Amino acid sequence: MTTAPASLIADLTDRELDRFAASHPRSGELREAAEGALLSGVPMNWMTRWPGAWPVVFDTAAGARLTDVDGNAYVDFCLGDTGAMAGHSPAPTVAAAAARMERGITTMLPSEDAGPLGEEMTRRFGLRHWQFSLTATDANRFAIRLCREITGRSKILVFDHCYHGSVDETFAELDADGHVVAQLGNVGPPVPLEETTRVVQFNDVEALESELGKGDVACVLAEPALTNVGIVLAEDGFHAKMRELTRAAGTLLIIDETHTLCCGPGGYTRAEGLEPDLMTIGKAIAGGVPVGAYGMTDEVAEGVLAKTVWEAADVGGVGGTLAGNALSLAAARATLAEVLTEAAFERMIGLGERFAAGCDEVIAEFELPWQATRLGCRVEYMFLPTPPKNGGEAAAAFDTPLDALLHLYMLNRGILMTPFHMMALMSPATTEADVDAHTAALREFAAELTA
Repeated sequence: MTTAPASLIADLTDRELDRFAASHPRSGELREAAEGALLSGVPMNWMTRWPGAWPVVFDTAAGARLTDVDGNAYVDFCLGDTGAMAGHSPAPTVAAAAARMERGITTMLPSEDAGPLGEEMTRRFGLRHWQFSLTATDANRFAIRLCREITGRSKILVFDHCYHGSVDETFAELDADGHVVAQLGNVGPPVPLEETTRVVQFNDVEALESELGKGDVACVLAEPALTNVGIVLAEDGFHAKMRELTRAAGTLLIIDETHTLCCGPGGYTRAEGLEPDLMTIGKAIAGGVPVGAYGMTDEVAEGVLAKTVWEAADVGGVGGTLAGNALSLAAARATLAEVLTEAAFERMIGLGERFAAGCDEVIAEFELPWQATRLGCRVEYMFLPTPPKNGGEAAAAFDTPLDALLHLYMLNRGILMTPFHMMALMSPATTEADVDAHTAALREFAAELTA
């Protein structure tokens, strides 16, 4: 939402595209050369969503800084969309990974890091029994299957405009009539989504109670705050009520902390005293080395073990040859013990407060109809005057031309934001000067937008 005329946004976009092309020629050459071998010239299709005429090709990344092949330097607030939340290549993680690689990477056998890592996960998040995967998507997929198996129920429940990786059942949303449909862009859904999934708006206790009352929901899979459609915070009492309703319905509660680890060393779960039956997480905990994890209570663990067919445990839909590999676990153990520490989070959250304050100052100074929301060391500003209450409200406020321009404007001034939305994440390597550089760039943008 903006009062700026469309013609101004178009003119500024054209100018910034010219600036981008002039300063990123080598990235363009590499993209063109790769198109013969790579679909769209990139190794993964969502890399096409970065701002500019072509994706920036990076050369080096260290701490909170990134340099591309054209020599342009950036303050990185994207941080691999949380995958590099510990900062790029943190020294303890690199050392542990290098030492592990010299002694064996993957063997299908437990390594000496497995037990201590599980103990650290319990210390941080409270759940007592842990398993490891390669991604948070896998962790969510496995957790859903386990919930269905031990409850004997077929459906899951998610919140409108949620994000839980590429799990088939979670790519559902509500249409204008309140019907469950596939999200825009859902590739090849195996069955109509209403067959597997119930969807309600975040913070809607009445709708949640109604859907759980139908008695066929194995689990609720929830981010404790929505993070992929702008940040949507839980209203007071929502989590307590969701926990009460799931228990009453015999439905298991899975909390996905993949993005909300930004709230502190134990994520939102520890910061707010949540009591999930299962928890999933990925990305950040191994410092950029692929990993996912899922934990469960004693009661859930007993149910899982009682239902396990041991002679078919490798083909039951839960696992993967590289799951729990030695490299991932060594990296995760070092990252949690030495990088994403209590002291690091205290500093990161302070920087998040500084970032949000800078956004608020600019928004007030130029009377923009926007607002910034902070979740621990994560901050997002959105093009609407008040915080959204649910995913539907957040999605309706999205302004594609303005968003594209703002991302490009920031990139051209050495500020790298998450490409899918205006999200910034602080790492242990982020500095006050980095935060202030963003504030200065945002002020410059606002001045041009409101001139």
